[in-house]
Amino acid sequence: MVFQKRYHPPGTAPGTLAGAAVEAGALNISLINYTSDHIEEVQKASIGDCRMSLDRPDKTWIHVTGRPDPKLMTDLGQFFGLHPLALEDVLNAGQRPKADVYEGQLFVVLSEMRQTPDGLQAVQVSFFQGENFVISIQEDGAEDLFEPIRKRLRQAGSRLRSKDADYLLYALIDLVVDRKYPMLERIGERIEQLDDELLERPSRSSVGQIHGLKRDLLVIRRFCWPEREVIGWLLRDEASLIGREARTYLRDCYDHSVQIIDLLETYREMVSMQMEVYLSAISHRLNEIIRVLTVISTIFIPLTFITSLYGMNFEFMPELRSRWGYPAVLLVMASLAVLMVLWFWRRGWLRRS
Repeated sequence: MVFQKRYHPPGTAPGTLAGAAVEAGALNISLINYTSDHIEEVQKASIGDCRMSLDRPDKTWIHVTGRPDPKLMTDLGQFFGLHPLALEDVLNAGQRPKADVYEGQLFVVLSEMRQTPDGLQAVQVSFFQGENFVISIQEDGAEDLFEPIRKRLRQAGSRLRSKDADYLLYALIDLVVDRKYPMLERIGERIEQLDDELLERPSRSSVGQIHGLKRDLLVIRRFCWPEREVIGWLLRDEASLIGREARTYLRDCYDHSVQIIDLLETYREMVSMQMEVYLSAISHRLNEIIRVLTVISTIFIPLTFITSLYGMNFEFMPELRSRWGYPAVLLVMASLAVLMVLWFWRRGWLRRS
């Protein structure tokens, strides 16, 4: 889990955007103006195109993929009246999911989970909602999250095109929340495979897999719990920009977030139990090894006593000069070992438990 770097030194004035050290990356702006009757889409829009959309009576959706720079955020802030504190939170990625109202505009921060070679990583997704526009900013441009929403907008007669901007915001939030289901399903499959491995052939690699699962679940938990709080906050009256109809659909989104948290906590308990199963399996294997060694040692104790007794070589020891003494001792020792093995078997000490 990588912690994000703050771009301003301590003491910098709140809402300062100039001079923020943002890593360069591919940046794309898509613009959609739509009504219930028509839709106009610009794949690679400019700031000027976004500015012109303000003069139109239809609804506007601006989606930014990639890490925005301070100039872009400053221009968007001036054109759409976005608060500097919200713009600063967009530039300083890695924010905790939250929702705020700034002068008649709604600002929401959520997180999308991405699988990397080092484990899960959270990608910040930010939303601005005004009276007739929604601006979404996805800091990672590797994958466009909201292509399913575009497909729905392109369909004539779709509900999205006939509703207000708050319904579009709900649809975007719902997609971010629901994308966690497939990710948790993959984690559930990994847990099931690890269960089988722990029961059949536990190894040192199993411990690494368990710790990897615990780390991934911890990252998901860190962002899923505040996301539920955000959606709950949007359902209350504080979010005046969310209408009654959109709030009805947000209740379903809230239920999904609760289900995700329940599933997440269940998986965390299962992974904790897997560590106990691993330790129990290793302890059982150690007990099996110790039992076998104990049986072997017990068999050789009387044999060692016999050989040590006749190894003293005193002159007047019985059978010392007997012709059949050596074979007789070997026969007695072999018979004693066989009898002890049979007795241990009947007692159940040699059987697997």
